[in-house]
Amino acid sequence: MRLTGSWAVQSLIAITLALAACTKPADGEARTAAAVAPDRHPESGLPVIPLTITRGGARHVFRVEVARSGPEQEKGLMFRTGMGADEGMIFPMEPPREAAFWMKNTVIPLDIIFIGSDRRILNIAADAVPYSEKPLPSAGRVGGVLELNAGRAAALGIRPGDRVDW
Repeated sequence: MRLTGSWAVQSLIAITLALAACTKPADGEARTAAAVAPDRHPESGLPVIPLTITRGGARHVFRVEVARSGPEQEKGLMFRTGMGADEGMIFPMEPPREAAFWMKNTVIPLDIIFIGSDRRILNIAADAVPYSEKPLPSAGRVGGVLELNAGRAAALGIRPGDRVDW
Protein backbone atom coordinates (compact mmCIF):
# COMPACT_ATOMS: atom_id res chain seq x y z
CA MET A 1 0.00 0.00 0.00
CA ARG A 2 1.30 3.43 -0.93
CA LEU A 3 0.68 6.59 1.16
CA THR A 4 -0.11 9.78 -0.69
CA GLY A 5 -1.10 13.35 0.05
CA SER A 6 -0.97 15.29 3.31
CA TRP A 7 -1.94 12.21 5.34
CA ALA A 8 1.30 10.53 4.24
CA VAL A 9 3.39 13.58 5.20
CA GLN A 10 1.71 13.79 8.60
CA SER A 11 2.34 10.08 9.19
CA LEU A 12 6.02 10.44 8.32
CA ILE A 13 6.35 13.43 10.65
CA ALA A 14 4.69 11.50 13.48
CA ILE A 15 6.99 8.49 12.96
CA THR A 16 10.08 10.73 12.85
CA LEU A 17 9.08 12.50 16.08
CA ALA A 18 8.39 9.18 17.81
CA LEU A 19 11.82 7.84 16.82
CA ALA A 20 13.54 11.05 17.93
CA ALA A 21 11.90 10.81 21.35
CA CYS A 22 13.32 7.30 21.79
CA THR A 23 16.93 8.19 21.01
CA LYS A 24 19.52 8.98 23.67
CA PRO A 25 21.12 12.46 23.42
CA ALA A 26 24.70 12.46 22.18
CA ASP A 27 27.49 13.64 24.48
CA GLY A 28 27.59 17.41 24.63
CA GLU A 29 23.90 17.87 23.81
CA ALA A 30 21.63 19.73 26.19
CA ARG A 31 20.18 17.65 29.00
CA THR A 32 16.78 18.06 30.61
CA ALA A 33 16.46 20.10 33.81
CA ALA A 34 15.96 16.91 35.83
CA ALA A 35 19.17 15.39 34.46
CA VAL A 36 21.32 18.36 35.54
CA ALA A 37 19.66 19.02 38.91
CA PRO A 38 21.98 18.54 41.90
CA ASP A 39 21.92 15.24 43.74
CA ARG A 40 19.89 15.20 46.95
CA HIS A 41 20.91 13.42 50.14
CA PRO A 42 18.43 10.60 50.84
CA GLU A 43 18.17 11.42 54.56
CA SER A 44 18.33 15.23 54.73
CA GLY A 45 17.00 16.11 51.26
CA LEU A 46 19.76 18.73 51.00
CA PRO A 47 21.64 19.25 47.73
CA VAL A 48 24.89 17.26 47.46
CA ILE A 49 27.82 18.86 45.63
CA PRO A 50 31.53 18.14 45.12
CA LEU A 51 33.97 19.96 47.42
CA THR A 52 37.74 19.90 46.88
CA ILE A 53 40.52 20.50 49.39
CA THR A 54 43.88 21.28 47.79
CA ARG A 55 47.28 21.28 49.49
CA GLY A 56 50.17 21.98 47.15
CA GLY A 57 49.54 19.66 44.20
CA ALA A 58 47.46 17.15 46.17
CA ARG A 59 43.67 17.32 45.90
CA HIS A 60 40.97 15.42 47.72
CA VAL A 61 37.33 15.46 46.58
CA PHE A 62 34.39 15.06 48.93
CA ARG A 63 30.63 14.89 48.27
CA VAL A 64 28.99 17.27 50.74
CA GLU A 65 25.49 18.29 51.69
CA VAL A 66 24.87 22.05 51.52
CA ALA A 67 23.12 23.57 54.56
CA ARG A 68 22.25 27.14 53.47
CA SER A 69 19.17 28.24 55.40
CA GLY A 70 19.04 29.01 59.11
CA PRO A 71 16.98 25.89 59.95
CA GLU A 72 19.26 23.67 57.81
CA GLN A 73 22.34 25.06 59.55
CA GLU A 74 20.78 24.72 63.00
CA LYS A 75 20.06 21.02 62.42
CA GLY A 76 23.30 20.22 60.59
CA LEU A 77 24.29 16.60 61.22
CA MET A 78 22.25 16.24 64.43
CA PHE A 79 20.84 12.75 65.05
CA ARG A 80 22.82 11.28 62.12
CA THR A 81 24.27 7.86 62.98
CA GLY A 82 26.80 7.54 60.17
CA MET A 83 28.50 9.23 57.25
CA GLY A 84 30.76 7.96 54.46
CA ALA A 85 34.53 8.60 54.54
CA ASP A 86 34.36 11.14 51.70
CA GLU A 87 31.08 12.74 52.72
CA GLY A 88 30.42 15.82 54.83
CA MET A 89 28.34 18.96 55.20
CA ILE A 90 29.23 22.52 54.20
CA PHE A 91 27.69 25.54 55.91
CA PRO A 92 28.17 28.59 53.64
CA MET A 93 28.35 31.80 55.70
CA GLU A 94 26.98 34.72 53.74
CA PRO A 95 28.11 37.29 54.72
CA PRO A 96 31.34 35.99 56.30
CA ARG A 97 31.32 36.14 60.11
CA GLU A 98 32.83 34.74 63.31
CA ALA A 99 31.33 31.32 64.03
CA ALA A 100 31.20 28.77 66.81
CA PHE A 101 29.76 25.26 66.50
CA TRP A 102 28.74 22.73 69.13
CA MET A 103 27.88 19.05 69.08
CA LYS A 104 24.47 19.12 70.78
CA ASN A 105 22.42 16.12 69.58
CA THR A 106 25.26 15.12 67.23
CA VAL A 107 25.84 11.38 67.50
CA ILE A 108 28.98 10.97 65.39
CA PRO A 109 32.34 12.60 66.25
CA LEU A 110 33.36 15.25 63.74
CA ASP A 111 36.21 17.41 62.48
CA ILE A 112 34.88 20.96 62.16
CA ILE A 113 36.87 22.92 59.58
CA PHE A 114 36.56 26.71 59.59
CA ILE A 115 37.17 28.26 56.14
CA GLY A 116 38.03 31.95 55.64
CA SER A 117 36.35 34.11 53.02
CA ASP A 118 39.48 33.57 50.88
CA ARG A 119 38.58 29.83 50.86
CA ARG A 120 41.65 28.93 52.98
CA ILE A 121 41.29 26.86 56.14
CA LEU A 122 41.65 29.05 59.24
CA ASN A 123 41.48 26.37 61.94
CA ILE A 124 40.20 22.87 62.63
CA ALA A 125 38.31 21.69 65.71
CA ALA A 126 39.46 18.07 65.44
CA ASP A 127 37.66 15.11 67.00
CA ALA A 128 34.70 17.12 68.34
CA VAL A 129 33.00 15.10 71.09
CA PRO A 130 29.45 13.88 70.41
CA TYR A 131 26.69 15.62 72.42
CA SER A 132 29.08 18.26 73.82
CA GLU A 133 27.62 21.74 74.22
CA LYS A 134 31.07 23.34 74.46
CA PRO A 135 31.40 26.05 71.76
CA LEU A 136 34.11 25.37 69.17
CA PRO A 137 35.03 28.79 67.71
CA SER A 138 36.56 29.90 64.44
CA ALA A 139 39.90 31.72 64.46
CA GLY A 140 38.35 34.65 62.56
CA ARG A 141 35.62 35.48 60.08
CA VAL A 142 34.55 32.48 58.00
CA GLY A 143 32.99 32.11 54.58
CA GLY A 144 32.07 28.52 55.34
CA VAL A 145 32.35 25.69 57.82
CA LEU A 146 32.91 22.07 56.77
CA GLU A 147 32.06 19.04 58.88
CA LEU A 148 33.79 15.71 58.19
CA ASN A 149 34.10 12.47 60.13
CA ALA A 150 36.44 12.85 63.11
CA GLY A 151 40.04 12.07 62.25
CA ARG A 152 39.52 12.50 58.49
CA ALA A 153 41.40 15.82 58.34
CA ALA A 154 44.45 14.34 60.11
CA ALA A 155 44.34 11.16 58.01
CA LEU A 156 44.45 13.21 54.80
CA GLY A 157 46.96 15.77 56.09
CA ILE A 158 44.42 18.63 55.86
CA ARG A 159 45.74 21.72 57.66
CA PRO A 160 45.19 25.46 58.06
CA GLY A 161 46.12 27.26 54.85
CA ASP A 162 44.78 24.51 52.54
CA ARG A 163 42.37 25.67 49.82
CA VAL A 164 38.69 24.62 49.86
CA ASP A 165 36.49 24.98 46.77
CA TRP A 166 32.79 24.26 46.45
